[in-house]
Amino acid sequence: MRFIKTLILGFVAILFILSPVVFGQTKPAKVKMTQHDIVELVLSSTKPLKYQRGNRLPLYLWSLHGLGTEDDAEAERLLRALEVRGLPVIATWNPQRREQTLKEGLKLGQLQKKLGLPITVSANACLHYFCNGEKRTAHIGYDGKSFFDFSFDEKRPMGCPFELGHRCQPIRDQLEPFLDAYRQAGLEVNFIFVDWEIDGPIEGNDAWSHSKRCKRCRENIPDINDYSAFRKALRTIRCRIQRECFAEPVLKRFPKALVGNYAVYPNDGYRYWYDYFEKLAPDAPFQADQRAKYRPWFQEFSLTGYTVSMPVVYTWYATATWYDFADHDYRWFYNLLTVASTSGKHKVTGVPSIPFVHWHTTSPPKEPDPAVKQFSSEKYQELLWHMLLRGHDTFFLWCPRDETAEEARLLHEVWAASLEYSEFLEKGTPVCFDVPREQGPVVSSLQLGDQLLVRRTDFDDRRSSVSLTVGGKPVPVPRSQGRCLVLRLE
Repeated sequence: MRFIKTLILGFVAILFILSPVVFGQTKPAKVKMTQHDIVELVLSSTKPLKYQRGNRLPLYLWSLHGLGTEDDAEAERLLRALEVRGLPVIATWNPQRREQTLKEGLKLGQLQKKLGLPITVSANACLHYFCNGEKRTAHIGYDGKSFFDFSFDEKRPMGCPFELGHRCQPIRDQLEPFLDAYRQAGLEVNFIFVDWEIDGPIEGNDAWSHSKRCKRCRENIPDINDYSAFRKALRTIRCRIQRECFAEPVLKRFPKALVGNYAVYPNDGYRYWYDYFEKLAPDAPFQADQRAKYRPWFQEFSLTGYTVSMPVVYTWYATATWYDFADHDYRWFYNLLTVASTSGKHKVTGVPSIPFVHWHTTSPPKEPDPAVKQFSSEKYQELLWHMLLRGHDTFFLWCPRDETAEEARLLHEVWAASLEYSEFLEKGTPVCFDVPREQGPVVSSLQLGDQLLVRRTDFDDRRSSVSLTVGGKPVPVPRSQGRCLVLRLE
C-alpha cells in the first residue's frame, strides 16, 4: 500500500510541477492533503543529497510542520528520508493546545535526538497576542475616550505602544512551559523561530496618525511630529518585547540556540519591500527608485538579542509594478537581490542568515494585472545562487500548501547543488554587493585565499567578459550560462 500511495503522490507532484502558474493561465486546483501527504509530496519532489551537508545548516520548509503520523516506525522512516535530503521537521508549540502540541513536540524531539537530528521549533503561537483588544491597551484621546487602530487588520485592535508592558508576563507564561519541558526531557533546541509581525507596536499604516491623537503617546514622544522619532520609539519598545519575552527566555535555557523572527535582520537603514498588510504611512519619508518607495528602517536587530538573521525575499505582487526594466524578470531580480544584498552586506559576524524565500507571486489581488508576469523559475534559481554568494547561509521556504511541490523542488535543487562548494560558502568572503541599476550582467563572488567562486547571470545578449574588481585589481568573468566558476587570482 505504501508503494501505491507513493506512486499516487508522485503523480500529484508531477501535476503540480507541470501545471502553468503564469497569471492569465489556469492555476492548479487545490488538493486537500493531510500533513502526512505533504511530507510524502516533499519527498517525491526532492532527491537525496549528492554531496554531504557537513556543517552547513539544513534547508527549512514551512510545509514540514510535523509528520502527520503517530506511528513510531513510520515517523522514523520519514525523518530518515528527509534527513538524507537535508530537510528538518519542525515542531509546533501552541499554548491554546498546550497539552497536545507539547506531547507531539516531545515525541518528535525524542525521535530526532535518537537519530542525531537537529531540533527545530516554531514558537509562533506562543508570542501572540500582545495586542489582545482589552480596553487597557487602547489609545487615550484628550477627551478621555479610548480608541484602537484597525488599519493593519480590521479584526486586530492595535492600541497604545506604551500600555503593553503588563502583557509581557502573560506572553512569557505561554512560552516558558514548553521551554522547561524540553529542557527537563534533555532535548536541546537548535533553531527556534516566530513569525511575529501584525502585533505589538508598528509604525506603518495609520499608526502615526493614531498616536498623534493619543495623550499617552504624545507624553512619551515629545517630538512625535518627527516620523523618525516616532519610529524609533515604537521600534525600541518592539525590540524590548522580543528580547524579554522570546530571545532571553530561550537563550537562558538553550544558550547555543538559533533564535529569530521573520523580517528581523541587519540592514542598511532602508526596507525595500512591503508585507501584505503594510502601506506607507501618510506623510512618512521615503527614498524613490523609479516608482518604488523605500522606507527608512530602524536598526533593530542588535536590540532584540536574536542569534539568527531572517530577511524576507518574497515576490510581493506590487514589486513588479515599481520598475520599468524591459526584461520582466529583472524587475523581480533587481528588488529581491537588493534586499538580499543589503542584509548580506550588514550581516553580523558569527550570526547566520536564514532568509525566507518564495517564488510564486506573493499576495496577488483577486484580479491581477496580466502585465504582471510570474518570475521565471530559471532566474529565481539564479537569484538563490547569488544570495548564497552574498553571505546567506541557507533558506527558509514559505508557501501555501498547493505550491509545495514546485517550490520545494526549485529551492532544493539549488541548495543541494551548493553543497559542492561548501568550503567557499562556509569560509569564503563575499566580494561584491552591488545591484546593477540597468539590466545586464549580474556577478556575485566569494573569495577564499587566491580563489574566487563566481556566478554570472545575464539579462542581455552580451557575450564578452565583464570585470569584477578584487583587491583593487580587475578580474575578467566570462558568460557562464547557469553554472558557477572557480577562478584563480593572479
